[in-house]
Amino acid sequence: MTHRPDIGRLLALLEPVRVLDAFSCIGGAAKGYRRAFVNCHITGVDIQEQPDYYGDAFQQGDAIEFIRAHGHEFDFIHASPPCQGEGAPTKGTNAARNAAIGRAYPRLIAPTRAALEATGRPYVIKNVPGSEVRKDIRLCGEQFGLAVLMHRYFELGGWTTRQPAHPKHRGYVRGYRHGEYREGPYVAAYGKGGGKATVEEIRAAKQIDWSTDHLRLREALSPAYTEWIGRAFLASRTLGVAA
Repeated sequence: MTHRPDIGRLLALLEPVRVLDAFSCIGGAAKGYRRAFVNCHITGVDIQEQPDYYGDAFQQGDAIEFIRAHGHEFDFIHASPPCQGEGAPTKGTNAARNAAIGRAYPRLIAPTRAALEATGRPYVIKNVPGSEVRKDIRLCGEQFGLAVLMHRYFELGGWTTRQPAHPKHRGYVRGYRHGEYREGPYVAAYGKGGGKATVEEIRAAKQIDWSTDHLRLREALSPAYTEWIGRAFLASRTLGVAA
């Protein structure tokens, strides 16, 4: 007879899973992996200082260079290159703005992928629709009952899992769009004004309770996404145990 072990209990008996959280921001991803892996040690790396970082350790510096130098020391790597320069460019009269964004936020997915592949470690790269990230998995806040939609794509390296079903949205994102104000069950966790979410609304919508920094809250990923990713990764590594 074959039984599948309780992964959380099994990991509690082993050495902590060493997780690298690259381009970490305040650690929304880190909290999700902590929920999934249970017994883990998470190191965040970001070019900016992150005094509110959630994980166990933090290194300020270039995330790609850190992956190249130390990525092989970790068991699992999550990378969230800045999305500002990754989405599809805006058409029409915003060409100058697009060029300025490109200079301020160079496209980092390809060099991040190359650095990750060189480590030989399983990894995931997260980014937005329109980016160059491979669309292996798409997650949405509605899948987790969140008050924010935030469609995000995840490229999986060294492992795979199935795409979960995408539930129908329950209504509009609250706020102004094309000059019309609409109510809805979701908040817009970006920008300011026009009915967009306040600090407290973003904290509640994303389930992030350890920071009050409006900009970083807007940029952070809800822990629900990486909890799902972490559990899917563990399931992909599950081994049968003979009894």
